[in-house]
Amino acid sequence: MSSAVPEAGPIAVLGAGAWGTALAIQAARAGGEVILWARDPARAAAIAAARENPRLPGARLPEQVRVTAALPETAAALLLAVPLQQLRGVAARLSGGVPLVCCAKGVEAGTLALPLEILAELHPRTPRAILTGPNFAHEIAAGLPAASVIAGTDPDLRERLIARLATASFRLYGNDDPVGAQIGGAAKNVIAIAAGAVMGAGLGENARAALITRGLAELGRLAVALGGRGETVTGLSGLGDLLLTCTGPASRNYSLGVALGRGELLADVLATRAAVTEGVATAPALVARAGATDLPICRAVAALLEGRTTLARAIAELLARRLRDE
Repeated sequence: MSSAVPEAGPIAVLGAGAWGTALAIQAARAGGEVILWARDPARAAAIAAARENPRLPGARLPEQVRVTAALPETAAALLLAVPLQQLRGVAARLSGGVPLVCCAKGVEAGTLALPLEILAELHPRTPRAILTGPNFAHEIAAGLPAASVIAGTDPDLRERLIARLATASFRLYGNDDPVGAQIGGAAKNVIAIAAGAVMGAGLGENARAALITRGLAELGRLAVALGGRGETVTGLSGLGDLLLTCTGPASRNYSLGVALGRGELLADVLATRAAVTEGVATAPALVARAGATDLPICRAVAALLEGRTTLARAIAELLARRLRDE
């Protein structure tokens, strides 16, 4: 499967949350027309009128970004920046043919599918890739230096997407291991909840560093088990994203973990949030998809979120694991 992304034509971003808005700003910065799609017509009209999205305050939309509630009929590429659990519903409305770039991270509840597996099921003949890496939306929108990965099996698609989206402040790398890249993006959210819980419970920086390092080992084991390469998780889509999400206070998954570590209830924390915290749905789905793969941290987070254990018990069980060589 090989298909070029046209040099001309708009880049369409589907999903007008903070991340989708930041991607639209970045695509405009790279040059050319951009379409930003919002599901709700009233919301699309409000963003278009204000030239700013309330979910990304202070980030003004460039004039070449057109906001609409109508799905684009033609585009050079479609960037799907909706939450992973909504990806199937949005992708099912597309006619296919235009290259699809998934910008969501996680594992679908129920089917246990990775993002590109969902797109492959719905649009098997459409070129597809995933954009993933250590990127906070507000920093991308502000044009601060960042790097990310376009992962897919089609080298021509990767090259042309990079040409359409990269700028001096947003460096994009190609990667031909989409499985490993997707695992990094999904599992890091789960590890970040654990890292936040460690800090919220006052267990210290040593404990967080140890957890991040052992979490990276879990990412590697799972990537290999599902057909990816272990070295992929040492790059931007794995280690890079893991470090950002486990240490940055702007991370929704990390901040959720901090709240849990302080003793707050999951339902109470989620009730105060408008944005999706992907790790909550991803944790049990990731563990189910992993089968017998050794993922003690991810399994502990899933049990904690589902109410099958307490934070104190989960920590005690992790620390009581058999001593062995690293």
